Amino acid sequence: MALNRYRLRHLVKDKHRGAILANALLERPDRLIGLILLGNNLANFLAVSIATLIAVRLIGEAGYAIAPILLTPIVLIFAEMAPKTYAAIRPEKVALTASYVLNPLMKICYPFVYAISTFSNGIIALFGINPEDRENAPLSREELRTIVREAGAMIPTKHQRMLLSILDLENETVDDIMVPRSELIGIDLNDPPNEILEQLTNCQHTRLIVYRDNIDNLIGMLHVRRVLRVLTDKNEFTPADLEKITSEPYYVPEGTPLHTQLVNFQRQKRRTGLVVDEYGVIQGMVTLEDILEEIVGEFTTDMQTFNQDIHSQQDGSVIIDGTATIRDINKQLHWKLPADGPKTLNGLILEHLENIPEAGTSLRIGHYAVEITQAAENAVKTAKITLIKDDTGQHDSARSA
Repeated sequence: MALNRYRLRHLVKDKHRGAILANALLERPDRLIGLILLGNNLANFLAVSIATLIAVRLIGEAGYAIAPILLTPIVLIFAEMAPKTYAAIRPEKVALTASYVLNPLMKICYPFVYAISTFSNGIIALFGINPEDRENAPLSREELRTIVREAGAMIPTKHQRMLLSILDLENETVDDIMVPRSELIGIDLNDPPNEILEQLTNCQHTRLIVYRDNIDNLIGMLHVRRVLRVLTDKNEFTPADLEKITSEPYYVPEGTPLHTQLVNFQRQKRRTGLVVDEYGVIQGMVTLEDILEEIVGEFTTDMQTFNQDIHSQQDGSVIIDGTATIRDINKQLHWKLPADGPKTLNGLILEHLENIPEAGTSLRIGHYAVEITQAAENAVKTAKITLIKDDTGQHDSARSA
């Protein structure tokens, strides 16, 4: 009964003979318990009877009283506590070996076991319990997470993080990892051809959005590799040539869970999607690479290359751009800024102050002291944040520096 059922199923798949026998016995635990208790009680009663007979022959009538008293601790220790404790600690070693004995005994004693099991199940049924209805609930996500964490050396630390990240995909949405609209890089077909060509030459991205005047007037998506063919085949480059090689954009509704979008990318054979709100307005861009990085981690070893909005200072404080996402800040600095509301640092500060602050304004958010270092008319540009090491954890009201 103490066997790890998942380990047992794995051994069954590997055709382990003892595991197959043990698994067959556990398919009807009521009969297995009946067989074990039948043998257990027969052995105990037989031992008491024999000990009593020996004691009576040796010391007379007093043996009827002395034998059970002397035999009780012996049976309790050597026939009950010690072997069952050992079996509970080493269930696989004991169960797989015992199954070779219990299986033939089940066949021999089947009539007795069947009768005992039927009678016992009948009594249980009086309490409204059906012995056939055994709990076989699948593991929840949190239970599976606990198993992964407690696997220890059986699963390398890096693989544990990947498995836990896969489980976390259900809790994250495309809004959490998308490149926001304000940071999207694209090509305006109304720009002069020489400026477009220079932009393509210096671009560090393989896929760009193509539009006229603004992003809302979207033409399509452009793979930079296709531009080389146009430049090779033609002596002169025109925006019209660029428009011909754009592909239809792929839209993703905001709030789509990451595990769902990963499947959608696979089904649609896409690598890039534009996140839109309920009105169809583009909010940002999400890529297959972004989702994969949530599982395996960043593809770069230099933290500053993938997030240049966070700059640690010698005094222990951190200068952070207002456009940096709370999620990236928490991940990189191992902080716990509130992430259930606004997505960016600017949004978090504005939510707490409920107005556009000026440079020099200070506030406290949980265990973090925030000082606005640069501000524009409509947003916080940069802020200096220091971790406060105290035990209060209370949010102070905003106050001027």
